[in-house]
Amino acid sequence: MVFASRQDAPGRAGRASMHGGGPRMLEFTNKDITMQLTSEQQAESLIRATGARLTRPRTRVLMFLLDQGRPLTHHEIHEQLPGEALDTVTLYRVLEWLTEHGMVHRIAGADQVWRFSTSAGKTDHDHAHFQCTSCDSVTCFNDTPLPRRVKMPEGFTSQEVDFLIKGICPHCSNK
Repeated sequence: MVFASRQDAPGRAGRASMHGGGPRMLEFTNKDITMQLTSEQQAESLIRATGARLTRPRTRVLMFLLDQGRPLTHHEIHEQLPGEALDTVTLYRVLEWLTEHGMVHRIAGADQVWRFSTSAGKTDHDHAHFQCTSCDSVTCFNDTPLPRRVKMPEGFTSQEVDFLIKGICPHCSNK
């Protein structure tokens, strides 16, 4: 089973734009069957695959993040989530649950604010993040190679490595 992001490209699978708007269509491939899934169908499928209960808040938040294509803060999600507002505690719990189940990953920005981005079905988050020092936007660099392993001093075992690059984004560079 393979999920590949698609956006505005009929008949062609590929990576969706990080800053593109609008709902994404996802291509599902299973041997000889290919079909397109909406972000809502993908969200429901991913949540069901965990064996946990499918709830409307989980589906809404995951579907929203799938459609964004960029990391967002809790506040941005709370402000922009369509439909009836979720209370902040419910949103925190949903984001934590989605993170624990590998559907979303957290990014710690230089400003010490968590941002959340979909994992697109990946359980490893071995990629760099870029934070603009002008506008504070954070972008996942999924195709930027990282060092294979950080050599740790004897007695230390790493569990997670965050790779954050700080600088100016293309949008702010053009101002």
